[in-house]
Amino acid sequence: MDLGLSGRWALVCAASKGLGRGCAEALVKEGAHVVITARGAEALEATAEALRSLNPAVQVRAVAGDIATPEGRAAALAACPQVDVLVNNAGGPPPGDFRDWDRTTWLAAIDANMLTPIELIKATVDGMAARGFGRVLNITSGAVKAPIDVLGLSNGARSGLTGFVAGLARQPQLAGRNVTLNNLLPGAFDTERLHKTLVAGASKNGLATEEFAQRRKQSIPAQRFGTAAEFGAICAMLCSAQAGYLTGQNILLDGGAYAGVF
Repeated sequence: MDLGLSGRWALVCAASKGLGRGCAEALVKEGAHVVITARGAEALEATAEALRSLNPAVQVRAVAGDIATPEGRAAALAACPQVDVLVNNAGGPPPGDFRDWDRTTWLAAIDANMLTPIELIKATVDGMAARGFGRVLNITSGAVKAPIDVLGLSNGARSGLTGFVAGLARQPQLAGRNVTLNNLLPGAFDTERLHKTLVAGASKNGLATEEFAQRRKQSIPAQRFGTAAEFGAICAMLCSAQAGYLTGQNILLDGGAYAGVF
């Protein structure tokens, strides 16, 4: 199926590795030009080269910087001639015990995982509406639906973003102009982020990391962790021309781990 993304411009945040990179790869394969961001310049440029090799017909621009800062956002936006697709993503805050978190810790988590996506949305959606096409996809977390005790910072900040997007996505001046806003909620995917969570969980439960990881896999009906490539494929589908009637939704991608009906 042609997803109608050829020639579109996408801004993909935190795309040097993990789920962000998986999304960028899928969009490039569909013919979209991409601007990718991350804090680590070396890893980012290596990813950019890999993306160019996937599809020499598209432009890939790498902008190193912290997307959670005004300067980082301005540089990323300046590199993108127009943003047709926005994939909001940021490294999640560290796991831990809420008793150890002060106000500064909370504000950093909220700034990176709630306010930064909102700033990027504010900078792009009106242009999308004027052109009659726009896709905003926020990578949040399965913990929004099924909170994980050691990820309190993430649970709180991402839930705030979820509530904001639910209202904004239903504005007729956006939805009625073919601009959609959705959230993609990853469960356990084989990334560095997951490894850190596994280490924390293993320590809390007095287990070796590998044993804890195996138990986690066994708790997932799919009996495995997800891959960045399959996550990226779902991202591309949600950003496609065919997905114009899907907005304000939280799409859970977790191998069946969440046992609820809704």
